[in-house]
Amino acid sequence: MMNVKIATAQYDVSFLADWSAYQQKIERWVEEASAQEAKILVFPEYFSMELASLFAQEIYSCLSKQLVAMQSLHDDFMALFTRLAQQHGCIIQAGTFPVLIEGEVYHNRAYLFMADGSVDYQDKLMMTRFENERWLIKGGKELKCFDTEYGKIAINICYDSEFPLLARQQVEAGCILILVPSCTDTVAGFNRVKIGCQARALENQCYVVQASLVGNAPWSEAVDVNVGAAAIYTPVDRGFPDNGILSAGIFNEVQWVIAEISPSACATVREQGQVFNYRDWPLQVDLVN
Repeated sequence: MMNVKIATAQYDVSFLADWSAYQQKIERWVEEASAQEAKILVFPEYFSMELASLFAQEIYSCLSKQLVAMQSLHDDFMALFTRLAQQHGCIIQAGTFPVLIEGEVYHNRAYLFMADGSVDYQDKLMMTRFENERWLIKGGKELKCFDTEYGKIAINICYDSEFPLLARQQVEAGCILILVPSCTDTVAGFNRVKIGCQARALENQCYVVQASLVGNAPWSEAVDVNVGAAAIYTPVDRGFPDNGILSAGIFNEVQWVIAEISPSACATVREQGQVFNYRDWPLQVDLVN
C-alpha cells in the first residue's frame, strides 16, 4: 500500500446566493487541496446543510421542511462531487447529505466519490438525541469497507466513532484508514468525537481522520453553531507521534489540515510495536466471558 496525502477540512457554513455560489465554493476547496497534492479529501458531517439557504426562509428555518427541499438538490450534489473527483484524480468523502430513503425516513449518508467516477456510501448508524428526538433522522443498518488504491477505507460518521465495536469490525475486515466527518455544536461534543477518534486509532493501530464543521449560521435550525478542529490521528507507538496526532488544525479556523500517511507503517507497528493493541484485542474478550 502506497503512501498518500490526506486533506481534512475545517469547513465553514455559508449563506449562499445561489447554486453557482455553492459550486464555486466547493471547487475552490477541492482545487486548494489538490494543489497541495492531496489524494483523499474529507469534508464534515452535515456540511451540505448550507444548501438549505438556497430556499425560502420558511424552509431553511424549519428542520422538517429543509429535509424535503434538500432532495431537489441531491442529483446536482452528486454530479458536482463526481466530476471533481474525476477531474482532480482523487477520492472525496463529501461529508454527509440527508437522503430520503422511503416515506418520511431519512438517513444521514456519507458518500465516497472515487477518481474513476464510481460512488459508494456509508449511512450513519448511531443517532444522536438531536437526530432522534428533533430531526427524526433514522440510523442505517449496514457497516461497510471500501476498496481503494490506497487500501481499504472505512467511514465512522461523528457519533459512530464513539462506539469501538463498529471500527473494530472494519479494521478486522482490513481497513487501515477510518474517515470521521463530524459536526459538533459544543466543545464537549467536539472532544467526545476527538477522544473517540484517538481511542479508535490507539486500540486498532490505524489512522483516523476527523473533519469538522465550523462557524455560526444563525439562520439555520440544523447547523446554527459549529465548533471543532480537523485532525489526522495515528497509533501511539514507535514510528508515530508520541501524542498520536500527526496533524491538527487551529480550533474553529477555516482551513484544510493536510498530511501524508503511510498505511504500511500501521502494518509494521502491529507486528513490531511496543504494544500489540490490535493483536491483543481478543484477549479482553476471553477475560470478561
